[in-house]
Amino acid sequence: MAQDFIEVQKYLSGIDYPASKEQLLEHAEKKGAPKEVLDDLKKIPEEEYDGPNRVSKAVSKT
Repeated sequence: MAQDFIEVQKYLSGIDYPASKEQLLEHAEKKGAPKEVLDDLKKIPEEEYDGPNRVSKAVSKT
C-alpha cells in the first residue's frame, strides 16, 4: 500500500494546494499517470486536499 501513494505523489508533483479531487485527477492525467494511479484518485472522497499528506492518507484508505 505504501507504494501506491508514493506512486500517486509522483504524478501530483507541482500541483498547487489546496486542490479538489477533480484538480488532482486532471493534474495526474496531464502528467501521464497510469490507470492504476487514476483509479486510486477516483476512489478518494470528494473534498479539498490541503497537501500531499492528506492525499496520501485518503489513498491509503481506498
